[in-house]
Amino acid sequence: MDVKVLGAASEVGRSGFLVNCNGTKLLLDYGVMFGRRGTPPVYPLHVKPKDLDAIIITHAHLDHSGNVPSLFVSGNTDVYATPPTFDLTELLIEDMLKIEKNSHPFDLPELNNMMKNAKEIGFKQKVTKGNATFELRESGHVIGGSSVLVESEKKRLFYTGDIKTNGSRMLREADFDIGEIDLLITESTYSQTEQKPRRESENELIEFANEVMDRKGILFIPSFSVERSQEIACILKNANFKHKIIMDGMALKVNEIMFRHMEYLRDPKVFADAINGAVAIREHSERKRAMDEPCVVISPAGMLVGGNAVFYLQHLAFDDKNGIALVSYQGEGTPGRKLLEIGKVSTRGKDVNVTAEVKQFEFSGHADRNELFDMIKNIRGNPKVLTVHGDSESCNMFAQEIHEKFGLEAYAPAVNETITV
Repeated sequence: MDVKVLGAASEVGRSGFLVNCNGTKLLLDYGVMFGRRGTPPVYPLHVKPKDLDAIIITHAHLDHSGNVPSLFVSGNTDVYATPPTFDLTELLIEDMLKIEKNSHPFDLPELNNMMKNAKEIGFKQKVTKGNATFELRESGHVIGGSSVLVESEKKRLFYTGDIKTNGSRMLREADFDIGEIDLLITESTYSQTEQKPRRESENELIEFANEVMDRKGILFIPSFSVERSQEIACILKNANFKHKIIMDGMALKVNEIMFRHMEYLRDPKVFADAINGAVAIREHSERKRAMDEPCVVISPAGMLVGGNAVFYLQHLAFDDKNGIALVSYQGEGTPGRKLLEIGKVSTRGKDVNVTAEVKQFEFSGHADRNELFDMIKNIRGNPKVLTVHGDSESCNMFAQEIHEKFGLEAYAPAVNETITV
């Protein structure tokens, strides 16, 4: 079994791994990496669609799924993922194509062709292709998100994709009942970070929300449309939050997808109660009217890059009664990072001081270093370990620590490198 690294080596974005099982070729993810504004997207290394026996998408985030339609420009092959992953992937890629017209080497016809070749599979459902079998396991990262177990000629590979080993209020924990393996490809995003316990972050957010309500303000929570927006709504519902909760933007379409796939959630009733109890904003004319009393507004984009979040930010940022709770990762060069670091937002071409109270809360969908080490400690066999999907320093440090702690051969591979087991 050979694995060629196509992307996501010592970087976050454009994930892609080509697994050659004695002639049977499986592509694990094929994402896109977005640079700073004004710079073109970056893709994994090219593969020929006709050489592939199957494509497997671990989850819908664009750094794992966003370049798959490029494989349907001139050919077809089977694509495998869970049902919610396909629904969300289609939604996110459509949105990407709408926002970035003519920026990608494919368009809606290729996306439609990809969806025609979609093969929906559930967790633990074994698929045989030529010399290989593969199956998906729960990853705890987003709804329908999975890790991949590949087996061929008595060699076994486990690719974590993006993983949150403990799951969340929304999702069950990751499934590591996988037996002995020979190769582990693990994400390393937060391998050098210890995160605050989830319940602590939840309690702090509830406390902040109540403080803002007490002073008759509005709490704005810019949030990723997939998973994070819904999780925040569930946290508020679970805490018996008494005030109005508004949801807006693409999160509403994601809500509809989640309602179609409730069996993938940890607690469908909590989810349904939270979403059904929120006020959905579908028209611009409703936005100001909805904020006629103290309330919480949950709206993408999580980093304040576009979306309806821009409207809410401009409307709420300059009143000290209000609050802004940042619950998503804030990438370099984004308005969210600027707000966090210098307390300013751009309005009409000028940077203006924000008077609303701004706080950040930890709600990562990725495992931290303790969770990752627990995962590796419990994995059976004597696998070679590849550390990917993190910055260069994190991947290299994590590999070194894995070797020191567990005695396993571990390293951060380079793009275009082929590893044999």
